[in-house]
Amino acid sequence: MGKVKIKRKSTLIDMTAMSDVTVLLLTFFMLTSTFLQKEPVTVITPSSVSEIKVPTANVAQVLVSPNGQVFMSVLGDADPDNAEEWGTEALRKEMLKTAAADYEAKTGKKLGITPIDIEKFAKNASFGVPLEKMHEFLMLETTKQDEFLGQTIDKPVVIGNLKPKDIGIPFKDIVYTDKDGNKLTTNEFQIWMRAIYNSSNKNIHEAIQKGEGIAVKSDRGTKFETIHQVLDNLQTIKMNKFSVMTALKTEAD
Repeated sequence: MGKVKIKRKSTLIDMTAMSDVTVLLLTFFMLTSTFLQKEPVTVITPSSVSEIKVPTANVAQVLVSPNGQVFMSVLGDADPDNAEEWGTEALRKEMLKTAAADYEAKTGKKLGITPIDIEKFAKNASFGVPLEKMHEFLMLETTKQDEFLGQTIDKPVVIGNLKPKDIGIPFKDIVYTDKDGNKLTTNEFQIWMRAIYNSSNKNIHEAIQKGEGIAVKSDRGTKFETIHQVLDNLQTIKMNKFSVMTALKTEAD
């Protein structure tokens, strides 16, 4: 008696449907995800049990490096409909114009900020150079800017007139005379913070008033004196509400 031949079934599986689902999921996560901003230095924040999230819109972030250098970044509205008026790039443009005009009025120095500088500044995630060096810094290519800001102590980088001492927002006193003839003191950090607060973006103005619009991020090894200087300057200009960014504490901590 002959053997019964069993008909073999094809092992081919049609993956078209799965591929479509994968692409759809990938597109969904790409469109809904919030990408982290590029930061000039890497910091390891101290840990805490707080689970409050830092806002991803209408917030000014102050970044303090382990070496005590201070950088800043700012985010405007995330709503595309308000992008031209209250979006991040619009806020950064207005902020630079206001800060530069305020600095020039108080010091009598001309910074030479050009429209091209303003456009480039609007696309920078973070900044941290003296206003006097801003034009020269913005004239550099993006890779050179990153190289300059991200340099380490053992590998100093000098580009043109930009030297390692030019990294970070200065806290040096600026003495000026107001319209009533009174002698007053400020610094570039306060000038930047006022420029953000006084912008036409009402949402970031309200966020700062509520204590949600300013976030301070520092390395856990940063000296207390440096952090205190930042917080003291915020309180000097009546910005008494702010958050300090931390990492969530684990069982090992």
